[in-house]
Amino acid sequence: MSDKMGFLAVFALVVSSQIGSGIFMLPISLAPYGMYSPISLMISGFGAISLALVFALLCAKFPRTGGPHVYVKHAFGSTVAFFVGWTYWISLWMSSTAVTIASVGYLAPLFHNNIQNIRLLLEMALVLAIMLINLRGVNTARRVELLLTVIKIVALLVIPVVALFFFDRNNFIISEEISNFTTSQILAHSTLLALWCFIGLESATASAGSVDNPAKTIPRAIVLGTICVAIIYFINNFAIMGLISGSELADSRAPYVDAVKIMFPGNWHVIASVVAFIVSVSNLNASFLTDGQVVLGLAKDKLMPKLFAKRNKHNAPFYGIILSTLGVLVLLVLTSNKNFAEQVTSIIDISMVSFLFIYLISSFAFLKVAMQEKIYYKLLIGGVTILFCCWIIYEIPISTLLMSNLFPLSGTLIYLFWYRKSIR
Repeated sequence: MSDKMGFLAVFALVVSSQIGSGIFMLPISLAPYGMYSPISLMISGFGAISLALVFALLCAKFPRTGGPHVYVKHAFGSTVAFFVGWTYWISLWMSSTAVTIASVGYLAPLFHNNIQNIRLLLEMALVLAIMLINLRGVNTARRVELLLTVIKIVALLVIPVVALFFFDRNNFIISEEISNFTTSQILAHSTLLALWCFIGLESATASAGSVDNPAKTIPRAIVLGTICVAIIYFINNFAIMGLISGSELADSRAPYVDAVKIMFPGNWHVIASVVAFIVSVSNLNASFLTDGQVVLGLAKDKLMPKLFAKRNKHNAPFYGIILSTLGVLVLLVLTSNKNFAEQVTSIIDISMVSFLFIYLISSFAFLKVAMQEKIYYKLLIGGVTILFCCWIIYEIPISTLLMSNLFPLSGTLIYLFWYRKSIR
């Protein structure tokens, strides 16, 4: 068997990178928007597929390990690429912290909701287990990812299909607070919420060096995977919101558990908790796999110390995975304090804005390449994605945009004291 990932493994990575704990919270977030919710999901899905086309075409032209910084370096130079790569890497392992916390939280019903005393221990054990899987190399990580993806796709299709038999269109009611906004504002806000769940669509590009025939395999997987994700999101949210009234859904803490309680009597809701755990763990494994490949690509391009280019006997980027793991463990310890947890959750939310800026600059890089090639359909795709990203960014509060600058700024010391000296 080849040590490189084929189409199914890359497809699983694309799907798992996008479908994580967010799918269980999205019905709660979109509940106040009523019938605007399906429309916003279609708009965000269209935007995500457009972005998928951008990354697919960029990867076809530059099939190298590392992800977004590879394309930005070609278009705008090494300095911009350094800060894009650094921001992408930090945002990934910051987001992994939130996924870890959510994953363990879904296990609460198995412990009769008395999990607080052992929560931190379970979170750290989960992170270390995922680390060990990824240190065994791409082969092990891809097998685990493929298995988890099959389980979660089946579950995320079965639950909403059953929910459709209990569908009530009267559940789609716009809240009074939302009804005061204009149609444009409602769609912009709800699309912004829905778009966060597509974060990670580009992740497969980071592993290009570990993929068989990446110029063809990755583009196909990104586009088809994102289309699949958009369909799953739409079906799940439409079905769950048709099952549970908007007011009840807005107050729910676990909508899928509540949905299973309505559809099936007894303790079947425990299965929903296990499914949620599997979905989140799959997303966490995909994040760790991408994390290691991103820092490996940065080191290969001399944008990070060459130490991070070293691999272990399983061909895994040892130091990159270890450093990311330590970062997540430190954040988990810090977030064990409730007050600090709220602060870090805010930081993790802001990391999503950082992803959006990475998508925007990658779209500009794509547009520059398209202009050089004078291929008009690529110019259209690039223009659409830039307008889409700018529209979403326009709707984000200024304070959040300013705070998102902390991620690139955190790399300033590395840039001043290592990177600038290394290029002399």
